[in-house]
Order: sequence, then C-alpha cells, then structure tokens
Amino acid sequence: MAQRIQSFRDIAAQYDVVLCDVWGVLHNGVEAFSHASEALAAARAAGLAVVLITNSPRPHPGVRVQIRGLGVADEAYDRIVTSGDVTRALIAEGPKKIWFIGAEKDLPLLDGLGVSQVGMEEAEVIVCAGLRDDERETAEDYRGELAILAARKLPFICANPDLVVERGHRLIPCAGALAVIYETLGVATRIAGKPHRPIYEQALAEAREVHGAFELSRVIAVGDGMPTDVRGAEAFGLDVLYISGGIHAQHYVEGGRTDAGKLAAFLAAENAHPKWWMPRLQ
Repeated sequence: MAQRIQSFRDIAAQYDVVLCDVWGVLHNGVEAFSHASEALAAARAAGLAVVLITNSPRPHPGVRVQIRGLGVADEAYDRIVTSGDVTRALIAEGPKKIWFIGAEKDLPLLDGLGVSQVGMEEAEVIVCAGLRDDERETAEDYRGELAILAARKLPFICANPDLVVERGHRLIPCAGALAVIYETLGVATRIAGKPHRPIYEQALAEAREVHGAFELSRVIAVGDGMPTDVRGAEAFGLDVLYISGGIHAQHYVEGGRTDAGKLAAFLAAENAHPKWWMPRLQ
C-alpha cells in the first residue's frame, strides 16, 4: 500500500523534479486549490524543478493563461507541457485535410501546422480535442459520426487522452472517451499525451533545462488519474504521489474522508503501485 503523507515537504528532499498534473490536482476547472500551488512553490524554493504535465489539448501558452485565471500561482511551476504541445507533432506528420472534433477554444492546436479543416467527405484524418459542447453532450452522442468515419478507416489523432475531468463537483467527458469509442469500431488511435511516452520525454527535457542533470529515481509524478497520470508515470519508471480526492474519489471517499482500506482495495484492483498518497496536494 502507498504511504500516506501529510505534506509534500515530508518527501521533497528525496526528489529533484516534480511532474505535476494540473486538472484535478491544481484546480477543478472552476477554482484553484490554493494549498496545491503553495506546496509546489515551496518545492521550487527548496530547489526542485516543477513541470506541469497536462492532457489539455491546448498548447501551453493557452493553459498558462487559463490556470492563472483560475488562481494557480505563477510561482508554482517552472514550465508547462501539454498533450496539445506533443500532439502537434502527430498532426504535422499526418495528412493535411482534417475533420476537427472539438470546441472553438481548442483551435489553437492547429495553428501554424499547414493543415485545413474540411468536411467529413473530404477528410483524410480526424483530430479530436474534445466534445464540441461538453456541458450538454456525452461521448455516446458521437457514436454515429464516429461510425461513419471509422468505416473509411480514417486515422484518429486524440489531443486529450483523459476520459473525464472534474469541473466543480461534476465529471465532464474528454476526447479520450471518443477515442475509446473509435477503437471499439475497429480503428486504432494515435495519442502522445499521458500515459504515452512522448509527453514524459518532453516534460523531462524541460526539467533538464531548468535543473540540469538528474537521475530518474529523483523524479516524482503527482496525479489523480489512474489510466493516465498513474499508469503513464509507472510505465516510465517514476515514483508516484497519488491524489485520492480526484476523479476516482467515489470508490473510497465517504463523508469527505478517504477510507484507507477501500483505497488499498481500489489500487490493488487497478494493479497500481503509487509510492505515496494524500487527499489533496498541500
């Protein structure tokens, strides 16, 4: 079982680099968790490099503006690496006629890549950043559209592998949920964000620019998402600090408190082995 810690300061001396998830750890889509920003700012003051690693489909400049507006302190991190950043390489390498699935706010993902948005009939590739209206739609609303596209065997590039994220006290579907449906229709998807290696490789490259050389054993990943944050970091060989108050809380949180026994059972069922856990980063 992962060890419960009370403060990130309890373990900070063991690490040189923090790769920290954003949505669900630093904010819930509505407001920032101030204690999380304070914990990361203190880690930086102690000499650690902090790289935010997020499955947001937006390139990092847009995420910086977004999280600042929610109240995440600039002092909490050195760099940001997004799924959008690393997915842009997949888009640039692929066909240029795109059927885009996502909201208008996600269109900066395509800027400067020499691609064009076309109709479904002309499209040579799908780029999915999310649902067009995630407040009203579900992933299942897209099954018919995806079936038409899958019948043509169009490649599917997923810019946000998350299945859901917190927005306030609700769970909102993400592009990863559409990717799952597309794969059930018999066509593979292409993904560079968590849990896949490209986003970790980019994040560690950014950390080296900030901190200099370090051993992989001196890197800790912080996150709340089992299929993305935890699986990705563990596959890369990183220690994990699991934030239990995030998207999986319904499995083991009762009356606002994490039941350690139920958490242990949940982690065992997921074959997950984080080294540490705490309800919220602080």
